[in-house]
Amino acid sequence: MTAIKRNIETKLKKLLSLFPVVMLIGARQTGKTTLSKMVHPDWQYFDLENAADYDFITQDYDFFFREHSKNVIIDEAQEAPELFRHLRGVIDARRSEYGRFILTGSSSPALLQQASESLAGRIAIIEIGTLKMNEIRQQPLPAFYSLFETEITADSLQSLKKLKPAITDIISLFLRGGYPEPVLAEDNDKYNLWMENYYRSYINSDIKRLFPRLDSIRYRRFIKMLASLSGTIINKAQLGRSIDVSEATIRDYLDIADKTLFWRTIPSYENSASKSLLKMPKGIIRDSGLNHYLLGVDNREKLLRSPQLGQNFEAFIIEEIIKGIQASNATRWDYYYFRTRNGAEIDLILEGSFGVLPIEIKFGTYTQLKQLTSLKQFIQKQQLPFGIVINNSDEVRLLSKEIIQIPAGCL
Repeated sequence: MTAIKRNIETKLKKLLSLFPVVMLIGARQTGKTTLSKMVHPDWQYFDLENAADYDFITQDYDFFFREHSKNVIIDEAQEAPELFRHLRGVIDARRSEYGRFILTGSSSPALLQQASESLAGRIAIIEIGTLKMNEIRQQPLPAFYSLFETEITADSLQSLKKLKPAITDIISLFLRGGYPEPVLAEDNDKYNLWMENYYRSYINSDIKRLFPRLDSIRYRRFIKMLASLSGTIINKAQLGRSIDVSEATIRDYLDIADKTLFWRTIPSYENSASKSLLKMPKGIIRDSGLNHYLLGVDNREKLLRSPQLGQNFEAFIIEEIIKGIQASNATRWDYYYFRTRNGAEIDLILEGSFGVLPIEIKFGTYTQLKQLTSLKQFIQKQQLPFGIVINNSDEVRLLSKEIIQIPAGCL
């Protein structure tokens, strides 16, 4: 995999100075190993999916950690659940020493629980997604994300007005997504073959290994259905009828897709006085390229003619924003959507130490104020400084005194 500077690298280095262990989690092939080796190329590296490394570590944990008590990268940590319990004793023996281990882990619902329970207070966990737009273009993290590092006030508009789009062709990045190996190869044949094999590995290897009793045929049909529903509110009963399973099974399938980092569940924003809120979760497939592969959208023309264009662009931008905030110094934040039974809707609401920021996402280059009635009303009811509309325009512009237009190229 081609080495490329990741936005999260600065945060990883900072956390290594504060914790004995830092763990990178993410879907397979998002660049966890590459980043770990880039940050510390001189550290010893072990891969628990390699039989020799697995046996060397697990046959005698005490011996391994006596010989390798620091400056160690352990890849695919979910393959050895007992690792976390043994690592706790190693860390506690020299509790004040930081930056000793980097762990990576992928596609395992039990991984976070094991790490959190065994290494509470000793480990920092970072999620690494597929490549963000600026990483593919090898540009720095956009200034937009500094917005989330302090309290958002009316004065924050002044800094937003200074933003300039750094990326002009959003469509090609939206089409192909951000898995490093196929995207950086810039070869259409390799890209399609890679996506096909990645998807098969997810269904036939990862899911079967983690959930051996799961009906893989029905789960495959479920994933295909999700591809057309990314960016929408999920009606579990209706989805269950479509693939002939119960609503409870759909709930389990959604949980599996979310915890294996294929799908991102976005909860309803319930911190509102409205009594007509819809509380069903919305969700997105995390990588737009994988989503387009599942939909059979493999070129620009098909993308622009796709009936899911608007909702998939919304999902793409939401994921871009989340990845950007994850790489910033923002703390105690979360994401939501807002919709009422009367049809009022806001695509993304961010809430954290910075305050509350509502965001509408539109594919077009021009957004009329009448399209933003829900956003305007939400800002007024919640007494917020302003809201944002993100679209494919080429300039930052105030659409009203409380709504600012930000081009997607600024993200």
